[in-house]
Amino acid sequence: MNYKKNLALFLGLLLGAAPFTEGRAQSDNRFEVSKNLDIFNALVKEAEMFYVDSMDVEKSVRRGIDAMLSGLDPYTEYYPESEMETLKLMTTGEYGGIGSLIRQRNNKGGVVIAEPTEGMPAALAGLKAGDRILAIDTIDVSGATNERVSSLLKGVPNTTFTITIQRPGEQKPRKIEITRKQIVAPQVVYYGVRQDSIGYIYLQGFTDKSAQEVKEAFLDLKQNHHIKSLILDLRNNGGGVLEGAVQIVGMFVPKGSEVISTRGKVRQWDRTYRTPVEPLDTVMPMAVLINGGSASASEIVSGSLQDLDRAVLIGQRSFGKGLVQSTRDLPYDGKLKVTISKYYIPSGRCIQQLDYSHRREDGSVGAVPDSLTSVFYTSKGRPVRDGGGVRPEFEIEEPKTPTMLYYLAADTVLFDFVTDWAQKHPKIAPIESFVVTDEDFEALKRYAMEKNFTYDRQSEKALKNLREVAEFEGYLDEDSTLFAALEAKLTPNLERDFDRFKDQVKKVLASEIVKRYYYQSGNLQESLKDDKVLDKALEVLADPALYVRTLSAPEKKEEEAASLYPPNLTCKTTSSDAVPTR
Repeated sequence: MNYKKNLALFLGLLLGAAPFTEGRAQSDNRFEVSKNLDIFNALVKEAEMFYVDSMDVEKSVRRGIDAMLSGLDPYTEYYPESEMETLKLMTTGEYGGIGSLIRQRNNKGGVVIAEPTEGMPAALAGLKAGDRILAIDTIDVSGATNERVSSLLKGVPNTTFTITIQRPGEQKPRKIEITRKQIVAPQVVYYGVRQDSIGYIYLQGFTDKSAQEVKEAFLDLKQNHHIKSLILDLRNNGGGVLEGAVQIVGMFVPKGSEVISTRGKVRQWDRTYRTPVEPLDTVMPMAVLINGGSASASEIVSGSLQDLDRAVLIGQRSFGKGLVQSTRDLPYDGKLKVTISKYYIPSGRCIQQLDYSHRREDGSVGAVPDSLTSVFYTSKGRPVRDGGGVRPEFEIEEPKTPTMLYYLAADTVLFDFVTDWAQKHPKIAPIESFVVTDEDFEALKRYAMEKNFTYDRQSEKALKNLREVAEFEGYLDEDSTLFAALEAKLTPNLERDFDRFKDQVKKVLASEIVKRYYYQSGNLQESLKDDKVLDKALEVLADPALYVRTLSAPEKKEEEAASLYPPNLTCKTTSSDAVPTR
């Protein structure tokens, strides 16, 4: 029966690491494991036999497994054999497919191409964002789910299939032949030069190839573009392979430097990671950009470079994930990704958020009082604290995104408008000179109103609840005009809200348009326009005294600046549009 298969799996989850804990005083806990496995075995058997309706044992047990693991931490997860591709993509960035994001159209039905990747089969075959997928070979997917279409698009590299799509504005469907290939998602999305001699590298994740990509980008910038300082952008980089982080740190600090140590329940797994090879550059001034989306391996890189006084950190406090996961083999070719240890960066601090189980909806956490944290010191004696991510030397408040913009994108109104817009504009200006006109903005506003676009305003809901409470408690006079005035202000008015958030709407519209022509790299470059965090990094790297003062112990003098910035190498502060790409 199926329950036997799943019971074996459940047993594997609970006992997968048992051989490594021999000799520890865990007899009581092991009795509890054995007892509860007996209970679980009997429960599944009895439910499967006597429940009034048919029972899907595999789904039921999976829900039980997921619920059990979710009670541990957010990062311990079970992957059955059917999800091995997902796990592989997380660790290697590789999969067999066509290289395109797809998107479910819940309001209109079907799945559409959302974002082809530059140079990959989808883009090379001429697929465009907005193309609705009707069939894959002879299989009708016009009403299929995102997951179903994704599974059919993926497959063995070098296999060929026919995709049938319906392009907006065309009457007749198109049939396009595509050959799958091994897709390697690039982690260095873009690199270039800012302000004449300041290099810039954006790294979006950590796979087993990330370090090599960063190395190649840096050497190109240094040797061919003669940069004198470097910005490493790790914003919204959720992490990945730990070894990749160690290798990247090793490019900029002396060989043998301690980057991270890990400590957990199983002492045999405790390790200290040191930089394994000779560095590429140990003196070039560096700035690392982080925000609340910078997690795990991103925090290892940024935190280690901070602790070693090798780089100035700019942006917002990082996510606060100081936990290390490893995979364990399970019965029936499944795997358990399990948290096995916490990591500690060179100063000795752990950047794990003290209470990772209570985060806001966006994943962020509230400020941790200094009274709950401990002070550590960098190699030069600068004080740093644990207990909640990595805090940058220069904190720049992240601009708030109006709620309307989230709904605009989620409702596909923006996506559909840009699809129509792109059909009427075969080309656009280069990224550095492209701007969204007021006419484009007004066209989007009219389009949204014609489509009866609506969105949920949290402020309106909160006001309604407040009124109800005030009335219940007797604080609201019948002739009070306060709530009436607030309601008038907070009642949705699409035209008014578009005008109120015009600048933000135009910025989001520009990113969506540029992405259609210049792919991920172009989208990133567009986002760097009017970027206060990037601007601060350019300012710091262009000011030798400020850079050295920031990384010096309180008693240090600023004379050290001369050794890093000889007069003929001082960065210029004049702006430049030169942003060569690889």
